[in-house]
Amino acid sequence: MKKKNIIKNTFLGSMAVILLASCDLNMVPTNAIVYEEGTPLFLSEADVLAFEVGVLADYRGLQYGSFTQSTEVMCDAFNATIGFGNNYGSVHRADYTFTPSDTYVESMWGSHYIAIKDYNIAIANCKLVADDAPHKPAADYLEGLAYFCRASSYLTLARHFGKDYDPATAETDLCVPLVLKYDQAEKPVRATVKEVYDQIFDDLSLAEELLAESPGAVRSVVPTIDAVYALMARYYLDVEDYQSAASYAMDVIDSEAGYALASSAEAMVVEYTNDNGTEPIVQCFASMSEGAKGNTLFTSVGTGNDVPKYFGSLFIPTNKLVASYGSGDLRFTTWFTNSMYPIFSSGNYYTEPYVFIKYLDNPALRSGNVETGAHAAKPLMIGEMYLIAAEAYAMDGDEDAAVSILQELRGARRAGAVTGDIMDEVKLEWFRETVGEGLRLSCLKRWGDGIDTRAPQPSATELVMTGSAYTERELTSDSHVFVWPVPTYEIKINENLVQNPGYSD
Repeated sequence: MKKKNIIKNTFLGSMAVILLASCDLNMVPTNAIVYEEGTPLFLSEADVLAFEVGVLADYRGLQYGSFTQSTEVMCDAFNATIGFGNNYGSVHRADYTFTPSDTYVESMWGSHYIAIKDYNIAIANCKLVADDAPHKPAADYLEGLAYFCRASSYLTLARHFGKDYDPATAETDLCVPLVLKYDQAEKPVRATVKEVYDQIFDDLSLAEELLAESPGAVRSVVPTIDAVYALMARYYLDVEDYQSAASYAMDVIDSEAGYALASSAEAMVVEYTNDNGTEPIVQCFASMSEGAKGNTLFTSVGTGNDVPKYFGSLFIPTNKLVASYGSGDLRFTTWFTNSMYPIFSSGNYYTEPYVFIKYLDNPALRSGNVETGAHAAKPLMIGEMYLIAAEAYAMDGDEDAAVSILQELRGARRAGAVTGDIMDEVKLEWFRETVGEGLRLSCLKRWGDGIDTRAPQPSATELVMTGSAYTERELTSDSHVFVWPVPTYEIKINENLVQNPGYSD
């Protein structure tokens, strides 16, 4: 019992000893207390609930921040300002400086595998709870939650470190290692893209069964059956099963939970400023005392002697992003500004360029009067389900259905009628609707599209970094950087891992 409590408390403190399956045993002290597979941890409902808190903390910890900002600034929506201090510089340039030792590469890989370790421990111990135990229902729920979270992490890893799912090559294209149980001595090889996506499907199928009695709810702080359906929609879109992708996306859109797109300026503020809207399928817990999440690269509000407040933005929107919206589009009028505060960079103020303020601040999550960027993370939104359904219908040849569902989204955002080629319209709407959410890289890979130059806003030519690595950078669709490198550290401690093409260790 004493050992169990030590293990549980260590888990909840994020564990002093990292229990990654690829960990080098020589780096673990011989007197460290480690979890042993098969050791029952859930002897009561209190034990289960304690681990549930830890699993949810892991899931929340993987939202926003570098996990979304890195892929956003890698693509074509943002320019680095002259005062960006090389933050995200290598991933933004995506040139020879983007290496397997990159901080954001290591964080994306390592943080997800640390969380997967926790999900694996939860799953293994839920299975050890007897069917007649009083806490069996709680254990079943936690098991479903852990399957959902594990699927979410593997989908993110696959989208970054593996090639886009191609039915012709998925059985041979390398992806990421599949680590499905805690084994500190294991040094796994990289699974194929198909094997990883098959595992995602298996995990979501089990989550669908175990969370069947957890109905969806607007802004649910925990994953529900609707969250499972939303992740299923992502999965099926990636593996090119378009009928299933559309079906699952529509299940969420038509859910009794009542998700609804914000369709007025007031509703957009309630949604994206106050974290109190009707769009989130999952909205992670946040509070002033227990923390929040944020995407602060785009605003970074500060105070000075010359002006009460200014934007210290490290990245501002490209002209392509700004010009993609119509003048009446609610997303443009509420997510962008050039009149709130001036931009301060490298000793100068700039008053004309637009700043991206979708993640500016929730005033209820700060104590002072300066915006901190704190928000409740929203990993799954109803707007994405409209986009998945529209794309799936279009790719399946049902143009009428694609236009209809896309028009619902555009109508709510006051973005005008769908008039052009349906897939061109779908791609444009992904760009406008999900900007800042970390989905751009996966979209470009899925479509086989490259990245054209990141021309700056006309009023920002002196504010942003220019040249071949910045405003003029182009990436063809076959560029190796669309598949991120395996981190150097992982290859050093696990000789069974091989590097992705185009990178040197």
